[in-house]
Amino acid sequence: MNRREFIIGSPFQFALPLGLAGQTGGAPSEVIESARQEAIDPSAQKPPSSIVRTSDYEKLQQALDAVPAQGGLVELPPGTFELEKPLVISSENLLVRGSGPSTHLINRNRSGRPAILVRHRERADNPRARIWRIELTGLRLTGNPESGDGILAEGVNEIYIHRVSVERNGGHGISLVDCYENPRVIGSSMTYNGGTGLNIVRSHDLVVSTNQFEENLHAVRCVDSFNLTLTGNNLDDHLSDGIVIENTYGSVISGNMIEECAGWAMVLDRDCYGITIGSNVIAHNLFGIDLRDAWGSSISANTFTIVPRQAIRVGPESGRLTITGNNFSNSYIGGKTKREPDPAAQWPRISQASGVLLQGTSDITIVGNTFAGLVTEAVKAEAGCRRLLITGNNFVAPENAAISPFDLGDAQEVLLENNQLP
Repeated sequence: MNRREFIIGSPFQFALPLGLAGQTGGAPSEVIESARQEAIDPSAQKPPSSIVRTSDYEKLQQALDAVPAQGGLVELPPGTFELEKPLVISSENLLVRGSGPSTHLINRNRSGRPAILVRHRERADNPRARIWRIELTGLRLTGNPESGDGILAEGVNEIYIHRVSVERNGGHGISLVDCYENPRVIGSSMTYNGGTGLNIVRSHDLVVSTNQFEENLHAVRCVDSFNLTLTGNNLDDHLSDGIVIENTYGSVISGNMIEECAGWAMVLDRDCYGITIGSNVIAHNLFGIDLRDAWGSSISANTFTIVPRQAIRVGPESGRLTITGNNFSNSYIGGKTKREPDPAAQWPRISQASGVLLQGTSDITIVGNTFAGLVTEAVKAEAGCRRLLITGNNFVAPENAAISPFDLGDAQEVLLENNQLP
């Protein structure tokens, strides 16, 4: 146990009683004696301190349990802390602040339990029990293949996690379950976790911004939620899909860098609607965006670079979509190809690009996109699509001159005009 002291004021500091400070005459002896006694034994006169020093306790859990009812601050010093069971946070209005990556919590548990568990004391018996306003910052958490989540928060409103590094856990990096009101995960790193980097279930008004995700199973999974703002994150090298959104609506996914996911860069499934996907870079993924069950959504101003299998797929359970102003391109940089193919590489070096596949869908607007250097059609429709508007697109230099820009099969009620063809 690291038992370093904190410089957070002296325990012997005290305020003079009202009317004593600055007094020029004598003071009653009982008042002076009261002040002297408070200096000797502050706990005899004051409520528990809202600033908790972990160095005052033998175990970290004891320090967390010492937080008074009104909340407070628990500060963790630099050092390595090995955990055999979860640290449980159950107080409200609490800031737990480490000293950055030098505050290293290692989860030695091998029975699937998390490193940090944040929830109401009565949550196990009362699923409706909640706590409010928890902030975690300045921590590094690592686990092992048999440990659980790095951080598991259940029923926590207004949870705020920032400047936290969560890596190599057997479960998810960070899991937010029923954190209904205003959860925020900002400026953190979730890497090499056996599950999802950030797993979200039954939450709303979410902000997930400026985080880095690398080589988790998935980067972000958001299920049974709404009003997700997922912006400005960097996702790289995930072992399955990058972003998975299910049964979520009214959300924006923008300004993210998504690279080298083994599956799809992004999946929308199970009753998604009212989602804007815009201004993302989807680079060197085998697949781009899979709209399995998505309605009333926009996919605009995204860059799909060297996505060889399928940049966008719209399935039969999706419709009423707008696909506008996107760029679908290979690695052409003017006169030569920057990335030469190498299928044997760990991440196959590829230069091919692909377009949009529509399968049994309806009411799709595809306008103002650039399709350059493709190995597939710009738009291919099959399985009886209906009501397609495909206008004002630019189809440039396909890798195979025999490729048709548009193959609409048996689609009905199609407006196909004013597209620029080679």
